[in-house]
Amino acid sequence: MAKKDKVVMGQKIGEAQGFVSAAVHSPVYGVVKDIALHSHAVFGRAEAVIIDVDPESRSGPITAGQYGSDFDPHKYSAEQIYEAVANAGIVGMGGAGFPTSVKLKANPDSPIDTIIINGCECEPFITCDYRIMLEWTQQILNGTLLVGRALDCANIFIAIEDNKPDAIEAFREAVKQTPGAANVKVAAVETKYPQGGERQLIKAVVDREVPVGGIPPMVNVLVTNVATAAAIADAVVLGRPLTHRVTTVTGRAIARSGNFYVPIGTSVKTLIDFCGGLTDEAQKVLVGGPMTGFSIGDLTVPITKTAGSITVLTEKEMGKAKTAGKETPCIRCGRCIDVCPVNLNPTRIAHSVKHQLFDVAENYHMAACIECGCCSYICPANIEIAGYIKTGKILLARQKKHMPQ
Repeated sequence: MAKKDKVVMGQKIGEAQGFVSAAVHSPVYGVVKDIALHSHAVFGRAEAVIIDVDPESRSGPITAGQYGSDFDPHKYSAEQIYEAVANAGIVGMGGAGFPTSVKLKANPDSPIDTIIINGCECEPFITCDYRIMLEWTQQILNGTLLVGRALDCANIFIAIEDNKPDAIEAFREAVKQTPGAANVKVAAVETKYPQGGERQLIKAVVDREVPVGGIPPMVNVLVTNVATAAAIADAVVLGRPLTHRVTTVTGRAIARSGNFYVPIGTSVKTLIDFCGGLTDEAQKVLVGGPMTGFSIGDLTVPITKTAGSITVLTEKEMGKAKTAGKETPCIRCGRCIDVCPVNLNPTRIAHSVKHQLFDVAENYHMAACIECGCCSYICPANIEIAGYIKTGKILLARQKKHMPQ
């Protein structure tokens, strides 16, 4: 790949360079303008392929109406499914971004006996998964069956919060109409935050406890997001790489909110402009939701494979109008400990990161934090505890050379 090269939609423009990595594909037709460092919501800056889009090209792949209830996952071998998902560059689209092909590689030391498809969109404002559950029901179900086929696992749950009765009914009807889905169970779980976290969902659905710092395969469970399941169907059945995703644009400071099928790599500014721009009340733009999202000051950052939402907040929505931006000393009230869903001491971790004591932060199980944001939300001192912990993970990964500087 070099400057002035022509690219077509779906062409691979970035190779996966390790087992735990994913390829990147062009979402558009066009010409490579540059290969250079570019703003990124998580890394700060990252190498990017910048493409001038051909204005005469079509905008994106057709998704609706491609899948039927007569789908037979046994037409594909486990190896075919794994290869298709790896070649498509699919990652967990619920936020974690872990390469899906790695999850689908059977491990005899941790055999998967239960699969949970995560339809719990428990964070405020975000509705992208809810929309695709209603509009891509059969595609998600067929992708779910492919996950079961890849791991030779018949115990499958599609978990949806009980405040989404129409999505629950849509999947129950689809399961009835699909002969190959007789083993799939639709589980209505309690609506609460953070129900969409893997550990919380596994406990709610199958009553198993993932060890602190552990991962779901340690209790023989695989969890994947509904959008990821839809992408798996596209990759295996249609040979499509992951080039687009549905993203919610929301908040009272955006002119027109909605859910949009967006080419991955589109700048946040382009998407906001498409929605009519920001209102005068806009105070903060987040990539993600109000609890787990990243605040950005540069709107040229791209929509990534994990960007389920762009949330634009007013001062009132930020919830701290009188003291916004004014962090005060920790009073050791313990509220962050009370609300932590994984029973950590968030303030200890945050203070360790603040003073660059990463070994201390590790000893307090920083890696086990699910970054739900409950600690920051409840803190009376307005300390961005979750922000410190997110930063600490990035800095520690760079220190260990697990992430580019």
